[in-house]
Amino acid sequence: MSAFASFRDFYPYYLSEHRDRRCRRLHFIGSSLVLLILGYALVSGRLAWLWSVPVVGYGFAWVGHFAFEKNRPATFRHPLYSLMGDWVMYWEVWRGRVKI
Repeated sequence: MSAFASFRDFYPYYLSEHRDRRCRRLHFIGSSLVLLILGYALVSGRLAWLWSVPVVGYGFAWVGHFAFEKNRPATFRHPLYSLMGDWVMYWEVWRGRVKI
């Protein structure tokens, strides 16, 4: 896989690695839980909950990739673009542009 010149170049590849609806659903659940945990930790002052953010976020996503997509998560090769892609895809699900 070649390097990507920009996130704009990377994002179509990112979407192609998320063709299985079950994988996208797991990403969406994980991202939603991340937001809930962040909100809870900040509002309650229980910052120890923050350790669970990467576990929950990546855990759900990686199960989707290994169990349903049968591919390696883009995080392993493009960590920043992959994280950006997660949140762009999450927003596009809410906007109805990506189906889950």
